[in-house]
Amino acid sequence: MRAIGGLWRWRHNPLRRTTDLVEAWLALAALVLILVAAPVIGAVVGSAAQDALQQSVREQRQARHQVTATVVKKAGTSPLDPDPETATARDRSSRVVADWTAPDGTERHGTVPAGLRDPHPGDRFKLWTDEQGRIVGRPLDSATARTHAVLAGFGSAVLVVGCVEGARRLIVWRMVRRRYARWDQAWDKAGPDWGRTGTGS
Repeated sequence: MRAIGGLWRWRHNPLRRTTDLVEAWLALAALVLILVAAPVIGAVVGSAAQDALQQSVREQRQARHQVTATVVKKAGTSPLDPDPETATARDRSSRVVADWTAPDGTERHGTVPAGLRDPHPGDRFKLWTDEQGRIVGRPLDSATARTHAVLAGFGSAVLVVGCVEGARRLIVWRMVRRRYARWDQAWDKAGPDWGRTGTGS
C-alpha cells in the first residue's frame, strides 16, 4: 500500500526525482511478487513434494512388511550401548535377540530393537522388514508425507518473499549510495566558499 501511495504522491510533484519514482515502482513490483509469485511458487513446490512423497509412501508400503518376532533373550551389552548410569530403562532393554519369519518364508534370527519395556523369552512384538526379512524402518505414512509437503511449500513461499525483499532492499541501497555520491560531486563542484559569495571573506 505504501508503494501505491508513493506512486500517487510523486506523480506530479515538482520535487520528484527519477530515483523516487523508481523506488516507488520497485516497491510496488516487490509487493505484487510477494502477493502473487510467492503463493504460486509455494503451491507448485508443495504439490510436487506431495506427489513425490505420496509415491514414496506407496513404494514403501509395497516393499516393507510388518512381521511378528519372538524374543529369544535379552541382548548383551556392547561397547556401543548407552551408559547405564545415564540411559533410560528403555534404552538399556530395547534390544533383544529374536526370531522372525521373513515375508519370503525364510527364518531369520538376530539382534533387533524390541520396543518392549521388559522383554522376556517368548514375548512377541512387531518388526518392519523388507522382502528378505532384513530390518527396515517403519514406512512413511500419508499424514506425515502431507505435513512434509505443506512445510516444503510454505518454506518455498517464505524463501521467495525473502529473496524479493532482499533484492528490493539491495537495489534501493545501491540507488541511495549513488544519490549520495552525486550529492558529494555537486558539493565538490560548489567549492568550499559555497554560500559565502560576495561576503568579502
